[in-house]
Amino acid sequence: MSQYYDPIAYVVSDEEEGWKLKTILHKKMNISRKLLTRLKQTEEGIKLNGERVYISVHVRSGDRVEIRMEQETSEDILPQPIPFDILFEDDHLLIVNKEAGIIVHPTSGHYTNTLANGVVHYWLEQGKSYRFRPVHRLDQETTGVLVIAKNPYVHQHISQQMIDGDVDKKYIALVHGSPSPTEGMVDGPIDRDPLDPHRRIVTPTGYSSLTRYWVIERYNQTSMVQLKLETGRTHQIRVHMTSIGCPLIGDSYYRHPIYAELGMDQIDELASTDAQETMMDENEVVRIDRLIGRQALHASELSFVHPILHERMTITAPLPSDMETLRNQLLEHSNQEGQ
Repeated sequence: MSQYYDPIAYVVSDEEEGWKLKTILHKKMNISRKLLTRLKQTEEGIKLNGERVYISVHVRSGDRVEIRMEQETSEDILPQPIPFDILFEDDHLLIVNKEAGIIVHPTSGHYTNTLANGVVHYWLEQGKSYRFRPVHRLDQETTGVLVIAKNPYVHQHISQQMIDGDVDKKYIALVHGSPSPTEGMVDGPIDRDPLDPHRRIVTPTGYSSLTRYWVIERYNQTSMVQLKLETGRTHQIRVHMTSIGCPLIGDSYYRHPIYAELGMDQIDELASTDAQETMMDENEVVRIDRLIGRQALHASELSFVHPILHERMTITAPLPSDMETLRNQLLEHSNQEGQ
């Protein structure tokens, strides 16, 4: 006999008297066609007042609609005891503070040592049965808030909020230069680079992409910015900040333009600890990049409506230690330059 998660219920209101059950499921419970098909094919999937019915029946005020989803597992993901930082958890969601250097989901060539391996192990230790369903992704070197749904209904519900623009995603980045004006919008269509399919570029023929930014602090030739994604393109923040002349510090893929003018011997010399203390612009760029081992980008805040509680949640993650250290170094150097 199949095992099911706890039911998700909805009580029909006076205004919905006479509606078809199918309409309640679609419009009030926000169940997608795909999930509805799955529910119809399971014995306990859809019930009205405790009884199995056709979704074409009409409902009455006070009727209790329940959906039940079969329990799932991630049998293709190897459990590993990998620690991770939990920001929030209930029966429907697991929200973590992803650390730098860890891939979210196993991919070709990376079947182990991912966040998924750690989460699946954690659930097994608790005796829980869930499939690993990240609602969104973060780059391997990006830290911060990551939402994982524990069932297909919650995954579909938050994914739809993202499509509708109802999920607020905010980031903190440390960048070269300082955007001007200090608050604005980067409106730059993004698509693949025809010379490198893994790289993204701003191009007139690309997909509409919008990023809001606010300068939080300015240092000497660098700054800290807060960013809000209005769209969700691959590498969007990294591409947009590079396009306005403010690439992320430490980003080895979307590098500062100065690298194109320097050979590896020059880069190594400029980044060495015994390089001259009085730094010219190109020295500054290379040496600052070497202060952190990744792109200085952190998903600091995510806000959405909880699919079951129907309350807006705002989850925050503190600035990671490597970015905090970098900030202090930039601030100290900026103060020294100002003396």
